[in-house]
Amino acid sequence: MATAAAALAARARREIQHAFFSADAVRPDRAIAFAPDNGFERRQFERLRSAGAVHEEQPGRYWLDLPAYDRMLRRHLERVRIFFAILFAAGFLLVLAGTLIRLTA
Repeated sequence: MATAAAALAARARREIQHAFFSADAVRPDRAIAFAPDNGFERRQFERLRSAGAVHEEQPGRYWLDLPAYDRMLRRHLERVRIFFAILFAAGFLLVLAGTLIRLTA
């Protein structure tokens, strides 16, 4: 279930990104009217706004701040890297502990 939700959230981010990129809404003077289509898009859109990656130029008209969006993506990738590094280290330690237990038994 969590995997499906993550996939839907990723799709919502891609749809939002596509809307802004296809309209070249990456500067304040290119702001577009945008309204999320569903709950997943609404949550992702609010995340982008709270991260400073999407700005409201006029009521209901938004633009995507590329440097802020890039920083947000880099932070996310760094967290993913750290998670997998910890997961790998834990797996390595479990294998090492199992090997040591077998050697001492």
